[in-house]
Amino acid sequence: MTDCTPALQGDDVLSTSSLASSVFDYIQEHGRTYNAYGERTYVLPNDEMELDRLDLQHHLLKMTFGDRLTTYEPEEKKDLHNVLDIGTGTGIWAIEYGDAHPESIVLGVDVSPVQPAFVPPNVRFEVMDVGQPWLFTFQFDFIFSRFMTGAIANWRQYIQECFDNLTPGGALEVQDISFRLRCDDGSLPQDSAFRRWAGYMLEASINLGCPLDSVDSVRELMIETGFVDVEKRAYCWPMNQWPRDPRLKKIGVWTFHDFTASLSGISLALFTRGLSWSPDELEVFLIDVRRDMKNTAYHAYWPM
Repeated sequence: MTDCTPALQGDDVLSTSSLASSVFDYIQEHGRTYNAYGERTYVLPNDEMELDRLDLQHHLLKMTFGDRLTTYEPEEKKDLHNVLDIGTGTGIWAIEYGDAHPESIVLGVDVSPVQPAFVPPNVRFEVMDVGQPWLFTFQFDFIFSRFMTGAIANWRQYIQECFDNLTPGGALEVQDISFRLRCDDGSLPQDSAFRRWAGYMLEASINLGCPLDSVDSVRELMIETGFVDVEKRAYCWPMNQWPRDPRLKKIGVWTFHDFTASLSGISLALFTRGLSWSPDELEVFLIDVRRDMKNTAYHAYWPM
């Protein structure tokens, strides 16, 4: 087997020039900062408050998947030499994967250069807008895509790029959330602030061209693109500790903190850009949303 290790060394990762200083000129908007690179389709902040939330969310996802970084298990335990982590954020997944798999070379890409400088020797980060044509000079054995909902305008093109940049027999894993809030027993009123918030978020994302329910069609897109052995696994995130099952109750506690720790940051760009709300209008509305999210009588959950 060809040793792919050199592929992520030197200047060959992307056929592009060195990082421009302009990517650090973050956009200041209503007291939060946002990425300044690419088409700015991503609507979440990139400041310290948001980075802390992303790390919390990482642990929530590991908990969801049985303390695993990925659900993908390659046949015959083959080595995955080149691994791509799309939307790496703080880089925590890439770093933990690199530590656990010293045989792999891990490249994390994101529109914001917010990753740490000191990382395992087999981990590297690059600034990249995956909504633009990919310019890699090699292919990957495994591509990991997590929580790109709301960041991708054209999912068909995105899945095609993943397909084209995989080695024969390579794998793509998509971990994501659908923003179609569910409540199976009718306990969450139709006119509740929480349900209206979820509807507004989806409406705003559609207005901005990056629907928050795009993940619902990913399986079909993968099959149409040419992927084989496509498997969809369903999970759920209870909104708080309402479930009786101890594991789901714990996940619910973490989900509640994931959403409420930065509810303003999650909502701000979508409501102001996509619905033309003022920040003050939003903050008043979020008071009732937080109250509903905390109410254990409401058996709401997010499909994963």
